Amino acid sequence: MIRLSSADTETTGTDEEETEEVVETDEAREALLSEITERLGDGIVAHHIDPGHDLIIRVANGAWAEAALALRRSLGFDYFTYLSAIDWLPSPFGRSMDATVDLAPSEDPAEAAEPGPIEHGLCGGETRFQVLARVYSTRRHLGVTLKADVASDDDLSIETWTGTYPGADWHERESWEMFGITFTGHPGLRKLYLPHDFEGFPLRKDFPLLARQIKPWPGIVDVEPMPDEGDGGDDSESGGEET
Repeated sequence: MIRLSSADTETTGTDEEETEEVVETDEAREALLSEITERLGDGIVAHHIDPGHDLIIRVANGAWAEAALALRRSLGFDYFTYLSAIDWLPSPFGRSMDATVDLAPSEDPAEAAEPGPIEHGLCGGETRFQVLARVYSTRRHLGVTLKADVASDDDLSIETWTGTYPGADWHERESWEMFGITFTGHPGLRKLYLPHDFEGFPLRKDFPLLARQIKPWPGIVDVEPMPDEGDGGDDSESGGEET
């Protein structure tokens, strides 16, 4: 057994050692952010670096197409990954699951509750709807995620990326069809999934998906129970011995 002297065990409550906070750095992404900032200037609203993983930049609505052009033509981001949209409105209908917190407060499943406050993700936001896209540089081996606010229900529009990244065509069509966001300059916004006369935008949080409310999700109640052990079913089919 090792015995400690009183001097070894003596501590002072005021002289505790202060541990220095270790701040992770990512020189490659910091350098990339500087290059993008140099080209977009005030077009950059906010940014976030997750060291070793990602660079997320929120740009102004009017700088959305300019950002794509700068990344593709000047910075070598030659690979388009995806483009989509987000509705940050908390769903007034819940998630239609069995949890009490997700049940609609009204007995009428089609009646929406007053939605809670909007909380945005990384880099914040000022509007209910945002678009986001991700591109990658095969030369730098780096990716960047871009976000932008889409003004309001009265003007849900933003410039198209199809002139810079042709692969954005179907992604923008889907976002237009499901969220009601217009991509100005797109060569042909037409529906991919829904009937031509379908009304509404199914991926908006306040769109009442009544099929979910009337019948729970497949998989919640439609899964057949496993046969009980010893019910004799397998034995009777396989000619097992009778007892």
